[in-house]
Amino acid sequence: MNAVSAPCPAAKPASRREARRHSRRETILDVAAQWFLEHGYDGTTMSAIATALGGSKGTLWNYFPSKDVLFAAVIDQVTTAFREQLLLILNPHDETETALYRFCGELLRKTSSPEAVALYRLVIGEANRFPEVGRIFYERAPLQTRILLAEYLSTAMERGRLRRDDPFRAARELIGLCMCNSHSERLMGLRAAECEDTVAADAEQATRVFLRAYAI
Repeated sequence: MNAVSAPCPAAKPASRREARRHSRRETILDVAAQWFLEHGYDGTTMSAIATALGGSKGTLWNYFPSKDVLFAAVIDQVTTAFREQLLLILNPHDETETALYRFCGELLRKTSSPEAVALYRLVIGEANRFPEVGRIFYERAPLQTRILLAEYLSTAMERGRLRRDDPFRAARELIGLCMCNSHSERLMGLRAAECEDTVAADAEQATRVFLRAYAI
């Protein structure tokens, strides 16, 4: 007689204490993000954030032991949902040109938002004095996007949809094509905001140029 496997134990729901801690952590990140964007990395202190939260610096340190750890957590919070969205867009079962066009459009919409532009300017302005700012931002935002795109391109190359090459370099090239036009102007203050027509045009151009180099 076959042995009957014991049922897997159901996942335990989060306790009230865990839920409160999670909620408190999210509140800290929201307040910290606002402070970093408004005051810069140098102008933001743990004491100021603790005061804005209405608690002690010791309580804040229980969640984040230093300002650079807090900054990294803020970047993670901002980018996690975006990376999940990109995973849905870069569907290997979709037509390659369509998937790449959607990726380019979503990347431009995200990076051209007021919050993203403010974050880019913060990093560019502070990275020389605080190298950890540039490193944290790069490793958790642009690099992760590039890795996701490279994985998709690698699969497309293996399936014969794109010319074989270094997928990581190809990902850098496509992202560069996306960011070199209206997004650069947005960062320099030459554009007040992106409109959907501009996003669509830039995404289409980037996809077209990329596929001229890599399409089979």
